[in-house]
Order: sequence, then structure tokens, then C-alpha cells
Amino acid sequence: MLRRPTSRRVATASLAALAVAGLAACAPSIGAVPADDAANPACAPVMLALPETLAGDLPQRDTNAQATTAWGDPGAAVTLRCGVTPPGPSPDCQRVESPTGTVDWIVEASDDGTWRFTTYGREPAVEVVVPPAVTAGHSTSFIGDLAQAVGNVEPTAECT
Repeated sequence: MLRRPTSRRVATASLAALAVAGLAACAPSIGAVPADDAANPACAPVMLALPETLAGDLPQRDTNAQATTAWGDPGAAVTLRCGVTPPGPSPDCQRVESPTGTVDWIVEASDDGTWRFTTYGREPAVEVVVPPAVTAGHSTSFIGDLAQAVGNVEPTAECT
């Protein structure tokens, strides 16, 4: 014999569903500033191909801006923006080869220990910012893990 759900059971199930939905809504989202050319259609394939985990233990996080993503903890995350202004030639240009592709990056280190990697010879350009909190426990070699995604924007120039 089938029992009809009582209003108490329905209410309990509804509250449980709301609690789970509420917890999902509280997942950490990281604030980001979109790049000037974030709406460039060429950013979409880059964003869709990014790894879910970076450096083996930095999970990808939601961000609040178009064509951005982050890995790690809020306040101490690696951030990526697609659609930044392509940089010109620089002596700081370095070629990074990985099993998934080769990408030229302009590599800059600031006085506070933050590293900035900006693709060279690709439009739109992609920028990756690595804070000191991440480099304290990780090498920046994980930049090579982004080659497959960044490779969705064809290069038009190379480091010289």
C-alpha cells in the first residue's frame, strides 16, 4: 500500500533541499576584473579548455567576471584573464614548452613576489597572476599546464 506524503515529510524534504542549495551558493567565488577585450569570441575556447586543477592541488574556482577564472583559495589564488592588451616585444619573453604545446610568455616579477605571465604573440592575450602565497608552496612551472587552452589562440609572433 502506498502512503501519501504527509505535510511534515514534504516540509522536511523541502528544507533539506534548500539547505543543500544554500551550501552550494556559499562555495567560494573569487573577485576578478575582466580584461578590456573579455568579450572577444576567441576567449571562449580558451576558457572552456582550462584545467580543473592547477599545480596538482589548486582547484578551479568560480569568478565574478567574464573570461576569468582562478585556482586556489580566495585571497591567495592564481587568476587568469583572457582579453588583456597584447604586450609588445620584451626582453622578458620566455618560451615555455610542455607536452600539450608551446607558448611564449612575457614574465614579470614584482617587488612583492607576485608573478605575472602574459602571452606574447597572441590576440587576445591571456594574463596569469600568481601571488606569493602560491609561490611559497609551488613552482610557477604549472604555467605549462595552460598551453593546451592558450593554444586555442593562434600565435602571430614569437619571442626573439
